[in-house]
Amino acid sequence: MSMSDPIADMLTRIRNANSQRHATVDVPVSRIKTAIADILIKEGYVKSYEVIADGVKRTMRISLKYGPEKDAKVISGIRRISKPGLRVYTPCEKLPKVLGGLGTAIVSTNKGLVTDKEARKLGVGGEVIAFVW
Repeated sequence: MSMSDPIADMLTRIRNANSQRHATVDVPVSRIKTAIADILIKEGYVKSYEVIADGVKRTMRISLKYGPEKDAKVISGIRRISKPGLRVYTPCEKLPKVLGGLGTAIVSTNKGLVTDKEARKLGVGGEVIAFVW
């Protein structure tokens, strides 16, 4: 069975596991999902991920991050912006700031997947994939 929006599925799995305070979450692997996971690690939202090869099927196990006590979530919210039915493209000058700069927007540019801050430095716009705060 094919999935119409695998990125939204990944973000939903992370959101659900985070709300239930799971230590890890398993997601089917793809190059764009590993790029998103790299950004989440670099920005400090998740600890790490590992790719697990199980025969033909490969999955990515993402280790979620919490505060000193397990009740303090690092990810308060994660939302898909550009969807298959409605793509959202933004020029460099109009890139969104999530929570006034406290959150992160993940943007797909011709330089690859980058955060909104990096896209402003590079001077490129692109498709706004998701917001994380």
